[in-house]
Amino acid sequence: MENKLIMFTGTECFHCKQMHPLIDRLEKEEGVKVEKMEIWHNAENASFMEKVDTEPDGSRFCRSIPMFYNEKTGKRLCGNQEYEKLKEWAKGN
Repeated sequence: MENKLIMFTGTECFHCKQMHPLIDRLEKEEGVKVEKMEIWHNAENASFMEKVDTEPDGSRFCRSIPMFYNEKTGKRLCGNQEYEKLKEWAKGN
Protein backbone atom coordinates (compact mmCIF):
# COMPACT_ATOMS: atom_id res chain seq x y z
CA MET A 1 0.00 0.00 0.00
CA GLU A 2 1.21 3.46 -0.88
CA ASN A 3 1.96 5.74 2.04
CA LYS A 4 -0.62 8.43 1.21
CA LEU A 5 -0.18 11.53 3.36
CA ILE A 6 -3.02 14.02 3.73
CA MET A 7 -3.23 17.47 5.28
CA PHE A 8 -6.81 18.57 5.91
CA THR A 9 -6.83 22.33 5.55
CA GLY A 10 -9.03 25.39 5.11
CA THR A 11 -8.37 28.09 2.53
CA GLU A 12 -8.62 30.92 5.05
CA CYS A 13 -7.19 28.99 8.02
CA PHE A 14 -4.33 30.95 9.61
CA HIS A 15 -2.90 27.87 11.37
CA CYS A 16 -2.98 25.86 8.14
CA LYS A 17 -1.10 28.60 6.30
CA GLN A 18 1.56 28.49 9.02
CA MET A 19 2.12 24.80 8.27
CA HIS A 20 2.51 25.14 4.48
CA PRO A 21 6.26 26.02 4.58
CA LEU A 22 6.94 23.00 6.80
CA ILE A 23 4.95 20.72 4.48
CA ASP A 24 6.87 22.12 1.50
CA ARG A 25 10.15 21.43 3.35
CA LEU A 26 9.00 17.91 4.25
CA GLU A 27 8.14 17.16 0.63
CA LYS A 28 11.47 18.48 -0.63
CA GLU A 29 13.75 16.95 2.03
CA GLU A 30 11.99 13.60 2.47
CA GLY A 31 10.80 13.08 -1.09
CA VAL A 32 7.17 12.60 -0.06
CA LYS A 33 3.94 14.13 -1.33
CA VAL A 34 1.35 15.53 1.07
CA GLU A 35 -2.06 15.95 -0.48
CA LYS A 36 -3.84 19.07 0.79
CA MET A 37 -7.58 18.54 1.13
CA GLU A 38 -9.59 21.73 1.63
CA ILE A 39 -12.58 21.11 3.93
CA TRP A 40 -14.22 24.51 4.45
CA HIS A 41 -15.41 24.81 0.86
CA ASN A 42 -15.52 21.15 -0.13
CA ALA A 43 -18.19 18.99 1.51
CA GLU A 44 -16.75 15.75 0.11
CA ASN A 45 -13.34 16.44 1.66
CA ALA A 46 -14.99 17.49 4.94
CA SER A 47 -16.95 14.23 5.01
CA PHE A 48 -13.77 12.23 4.41
CA MET A 49 -11.99 14.08 7.22
CA GLU A 50 -14.89 13.38 9.58
CA LYS A 51 -14.66 9.68 8.68
CA VAL A 52 -10.92 9.38 9.40
CA ASP A 53 -11.22 11.64 12.46
CA THR A 54 -13.80 9.41 14.16
CA GLU A 55 -12.70 6.94 16.82
CA PRO A 56 -14.27 3.45 17.08
CA ASP A 57 -16.45 4.71 19.97
CA GLY A 58 -17.82 7.53 17.76
CA SER A 59 -15.85 10.32 19.42
CA ARG A 60 -13.68 12.67 17.38
CA PHE A 61 -9.89 12.69 17.56
CA CYS A 62 -9.19 16.21 16.36
CA ARG A 63 -12.28 18.21 15.35
CA SER A 64 -10.15 21.00 13.90
CA ILE A 65 -7.61 21.83 11.23
CA PRO A 66 -4.95 21.44 10.30
CA MET A 67 -5.20 17.70 10.72
CA PHE A 68 -2.66 15.33 9.25
CA TYR A 69 -3.52 11.76 8.27
CA ASN A 70 -1.20 8.95 7.17
CA GLU A 71 -3.47 6.61 5.24
CA LYS A 72 -1.08 3.63 5.44
CA THR A 73 -0.54 3.73 9.21
CA GLY A 74 -3.76 5.46 10.27
CA LYS A 75 -1.67 7.86 12.35
CA ARG A 76 -3.17 11.33 12.79
CA LEU A 77 -1.76 14.58 14.07
CA CYS A 78 -3.94 17.45 15.21
CA GLY A 79 -3.03 21.12 14.92
CA ASN A 80 0.26 22.82 14.18
CA GLN A 81 3.27 20.54 14.50
CA GLU A 82 7.03 20.78 14.80
CA TYR A 83 8.99 19.66 11.74
CA GLU A 84 10.49 16.57 13.42
CA LYS A 85 7.03 15.35 14.46
CA LEU A 86 5.79 15.79 10.87
CA LYS A 87 8.78 13.84 9.60
CA GLU A 88 8.05 10.95 12.02
CA TRP A 89 4.40 10.96 10.94
CA ALA A 90 5.34 10.90 7.25
CA LYS A 91 7.74 8.00 7.76
CA GLY A 92 5.10 6.06 9.65
CA ASN A 93 6.83 6.20 13.03
